[in-house]
Amino acid sequence: MKNEFVTLSQELHDGIAQDLVGLGFSIDNAISHNSDSDTRSELRAVRFEITELIEKVRVEIHRLRKLPSYSINSTTHITFELNRVFNEILRNVEEHSRATSLSITVTDNGIGGATVKDGSFGLVGIQERVKNLRGETLIESDQKGTKIVVTIPLDTNDSSSDS
Repeated sequence: MKNEFVTLSQELHDGIAQDLVGLGFSIDNAISHNSDSDTRSELRAVRFEITELIEKVRVEIHRLRKLPSYSINSTTHITFELNRVFNEILRNVEEHSRATSLSITVTDNGIGGATVKDGSFGLVGIQERVKNLRGETLIESDQKGTKIVVTIPLDTNDSSSDS
């Protein structure tokens, strides 16, 4: 029975989860290439929903694999809740702030060592997504931890710019 759950979790990971990630990349690309602010806003809302679905699938994958709760469930719960927090922050920025750029900084107090040169697809993926949004990524890492700063321009296309 455990092998069936492991197989199912692998199929979820290799199938649905990867499809959702690919769909997310496609929507990111559509957002960055669309000049209509209403359409971009709708696409961003769909993108946030896809991100939440991806997290739900990941939670289910971990549950099926029956990984120890101290290492995965707590991290998964934190990730899921922070995802919701960031989604709400981003919605508020978009709807109320009139900002022209957005910067997100994440720091940790770990052992460092995070570099793109390590072949880390996660960091490369972050940089590619930010680049698609015409933004910049700064990654600093030393023995005291890692700091990642993402800065993206926010298209206002309202009264501030005429095309």
